[in-house]
Amino acid sequence: MNKQDINDIRKYIQELKLPGVSNILKEKLEQAYQTDMSYEGFLKDLLEAVVDTRKENGKKNRIRNAKFPYKKYLEDLLVDCLPEDAKKRLKELKTLKFIEEGRNVILAGNPGTGKTHISIGLGIHACNAGYKVLFATVPLLINEMKECRANRSLRAFEKKFEKYDLIIADELGYISFDKEGSELLFTHLSLRAERKSTVITSNLAFNRWNEIFNDPVLTAAMVDRLTHRAHVVNMNGDSYRTKETLEMLQ
Repeated sequence: MNKQDINDIRKYIQELKLPGVSNILKEKLEQAYQTDMSYEGFLKDLLEAVVDTRKENGKKNRIRNAKFPYKKYLEDLLVDCLPEDAKKRLKELKTLKFIEEGRNVILAGNPGTGKTHISIGLGIHACNAGYKVLFATVPLLINEMKECRANRSLRAFEKKFEKYDLIIADELGYISFDKEGSELLFTHLSLRAERKSTVITSNLAFNRWNEIFNDPVLTAAMVDRLTHRAHVVNMNGDSYRTKETLEMLQ
């Protein structure tokens, strides 16, 4: 192998902005020499490796940009410990068809039954499938919206918010909101209604959502928008965390 030729090839790769090629070039050249590979075969093999690297980097970037608090995978779910309704619906949710159809997923039930695990698992699964995802707890999401309004950057936030294929709004119901926060959340989730998907986890049944928003009219409108054509999953059941703690104590 001519060292100067390889150095020139690396320069061309940098100019063409093909990340990952330089790292595998030497290996692929050695394989080609050893197997007496045709030019066409070498080029195909090299480009295939580049595409695979780019796809893998894309997955990693989407997962990083989604801002998951930690990584939870659907494969790690203890399905037998999930509430009955979740067991029945999990297979369908894994297909991610709800994202293609712009439908929401509401995971509502008592704490410790796997709501956040399922939502993060679906989010990572969606990132790996090429979808753009954002994870946020509802209180932090509302705080960010308020800051954007104060900084007069709310419109830019709205445009960005609309572009996500999937938004996961976790922990709706743990903290009540003031009028401004409730209206901001309603407005932004309404922008996505029937076009883009939102996964919401809540520890409260719909008839108690007024405790969060403190406005019967807005609450009714919020429930109507979010649940229309949505997958509503009953997550009431035994707390897995409590069960795990008791087993540890025993």
